[in-house]
This record gives sequence, structure tokens and C-alpha cells, in this order.
Amino acid sequence: MRPIRVLVPPLLALAVLAALPQAAAAQNFFEELFGIGRAAKPPVPPRGVPQAPPQGVPEPGAPLPPGVPGEPGAEAPRPAAPPKPVVLKAPGDDNVLGQDLLLNGLNGSLKLERAGTAMTARLTLPGTKVSQPTESCSVPLNGGKPLTLTSEGRPEGVGRFEAAAAECPLRFEVLEGGVLVTPLGGNPVCTFSAQDCATTPRGLWGPAAAGLIPRSAEFDTARGIADKAVRDNYKLMTQRARREDVRPIVTEQAAFSSDREQVCRTYAREGAHGFCHLRFSEARAIALATRLGVTPGAAPTASAAPRPVRRKPPVEGMNPDAVGAPPMGE
Repeated sequence: MRPIRVLVPPLLALAVLAALPQAAAAQNFFEELFGIGRAAKPPVPPRGVPQAPPQGVPEPGAPLPPGVPGEPGAEAPRPAAPPKPVVLKAPGDDNVLGQDLLLNGLNGSLKLERAGTAMTARLTLPGTKVSQPTESCSVPLNGGKPLTLTSEGRPEGVGRFEAAAAECPLRFEVLEGGVLVTPLGGNPVCTFSAQDCATTPRGLWGPAAAGLIPRSAEFDTARGIADKAVRDNYKLMTQRARREDVRPIVTEQAAFSSDREQVCRTYAREGAHGFCHLRFSEARAIALATRLGVTPGAAPTASAAPRPVRRKPPVEGMNPDAVGAPPMGE
């Protein structure tokens, strides 16, 4: 029986050693299954192998790429450009020189001419007899001789001339193909007792209707542009004005629409060509642009203005698409 006692401890040790690999294998199986223990840790690479930084994170000491907000080289967002007035081309003072213009395209006579550096006007005013209102009459100013006009510059964007010393003081504003005449002093009627004639020279002096009707399509297109310019410039003026100044601007705009209708409704065949409405609207758009601080004719209209080309910011490093650059991968 004694030899048996000596052999028991070694046999138990062998049994334990034989069971250890099976227990270790079972433990590794459960660690792999549930991701715990050593299986949860990534293998440690051998020393000497360079490690790439995580994607999107620059290496320590490397410059940040351009375009990162708050860093040097980043392009700040550009503020929206403020709206600009719509600028129509102002008519030249000489565009109607030598032409026989009629009041409302019907009667009377107006011819502007140059005498050296001065502007002159030959003007015959149509009217009605004071004693017989049903009968017509006419009065040539200055006895039919040229009347020297005084230049008043371009306070409203178009050429302005005045004949303040004439028997009937008048203001002349040169439009494209016509002249807008307004009596000075506020009285719309000029009465000539010696000729028994009362005249109302206010209105647009321009060509007869026969020469305007073939251009009706051209006038219609241009009027759409002019009307839009009036609306845009009027809106911009109200936006820039102080609160207490907005009401007078609104009142003036309403008066413009009324004045245009009153002046143009008497122009011969206006409904067939629209010449008067077009010139009146153009003058208003130019006047508003002038008040907004823009010289008419100095810049193209807003719709035709070339847009600046925005160049892309240069990219640091080599451009693989540049001429002469080595192919990628070399």
C-alpha cells in the first residue's frame, strides 16, 4: 500500500497540468466571443514601424490647410454688396439740334440751335384767342428771332436751359428726341394782350406721330426698362432716406405718375407709339439716379454691368494638373 501513496501526488499534478490547456483555451474562446480581456486590445506593432496620424488630424507642427475658419489664409465671408442705382444713359444736349419740334406732336414750333457756345431757340407758341376761345392763334417769341438760352447745367441729370427774360419765361429740359418745356413762375398760361392770344406752352415738344408709330415696338421695350429703373431707384431712395424724409419721396413719386399721365395724354397718337411716356419715365429714372449720387451715362445699367470674375484662392503645394508638373505617384 505504501508505493500507492507515493504515486498519488504525481498523478494529481499530471491531471492538473493536462486540464490547464483546456481551461486556457476555453478562456480565450470567451474573451474572443465577448471582446474582453486581451482580445479587446489591438495588437502592438513592432518598434520602428512609423504610424500614420488619424485621418483629418494634422501632424504636430504641420501648417493647417487654408480655408479653416479663424486661421491664417482663411477667406472671410464677403458681405452682400449694397444695391446700386440703375443708371440710364443721359441724352446729349445736341441730340435735337436743328429739328422742328411740335408741342405734343401737333402744333407750334421749336428749334434749338447753337450760336458759338450758347444755345438758342426759335419758338412759336400755339394758343387760343382771348376774345374768341374757339379760335386758334400763335405767338412767335422775340419777334421770331433766336432767343438766347441760359444753361443751368444738369441738376436732374438732363441738360437744362432757361429763358427767364422772355415775354413768356420758360425752362427747357433736353430729352432724347424731344424737349420738355415748363413755364417759370408757376403760371401755366402766358397771355399776350397785343396778339389777343393765350398760350399754354407746357408739355413735351417732339416729332409728329407719323414718324413715331413705326418705332412703337422699340419704344415699348425701352419703356419697360425705364419703368423698372424708376421703381428700383425710387425703392433705393426710400431705403436710404431718414424716416421723416420718406413721406415727401412717396408724395413726389405719386405726383410723377400723375404728371406723366397729364402731359402725355394730349400727345398726338400717344396710345399708338408711347413716345411721351417713355421719355418722361427715362427723365424720372435719370433724375432719381442723380439724386442718389450717380452721374448718368458714367456707368452701364445694372442689368448690363459686367460681373467681376472671382478667382479661386491659390492652393499650397504642387498642382497635379499644372503644365510641367510630374505625374502623381512619382
